[in-house]
Amino acid sequence: MIKVQREDFDLGREIDALTRGRHGIGGVASFVGLVRDLAGDPSTGAQAVRSMTLEHYPGMTEKQLADIEAEAHRRWKLDASLIIHRYGRLDPGDRIVLVVCASPHRQAALEACAFLIDWLKTKAPFWKLEETPTGAEWVDAREADDAAAARWRRDQAAE
Repeated sequence: MIKVQREDFDLGREIDALTRGRHGIGGVASFVGLVRDLAGDPSTGAQAVRSMTLEHYPGMTEKQLADIEAEAHRRWKLDASLIIHRYGRLDPGDRIVLVVCASPHRQAALEACAFLIDWLKTKAPFWKLEETPTGAEWVDAREADDAAAARWRRDQAAE
C-alpha cells in the first residue's frame, strides 16, 4: 500500500490496520524517518535545520513507489507492506516516512524493510529543501545512500 500525504501518520494505527486479521504474519519490521535538526556531516561543519520542505510530482511519485514496493514483493515473501511518505513543510522531529513489511518470518520482513528504505532514498522522486540560518539549499544525493542501494543491485545480480 502506498500513501503520499501532507498530514502526519500514527505508527501504531498504521501497523494495526495493515496486519489486522492476517494471522499468518509472524514478523513485522518498520522504519520511521524523521527530520533531523542538522544538515550535512557534523564532522565537517553541519548547520542547524529550521525546516525541510519536500516536493514531489503527484502521480509519478506514487507510480515509482508502487514499482519499488512490487520489487520487494518479488524478492521476499511478504504478506503486506506499507510506504507512507509525507510532503510539504516539516520541522525537526517531524515524521517524514514510514516503511512497514510483514511476512510469515522475521528475516524476510527485516530484509524487505531495509531494501525499501534504501531504494526510496535513491529512486523515489522527492526533492528536499533544507532551511538553515544561512539560507535554503536543495539537498543533493548522498554517496552513502547510493552505496546502500547498490548492495541490493548486487544481490539481485547474484540471484
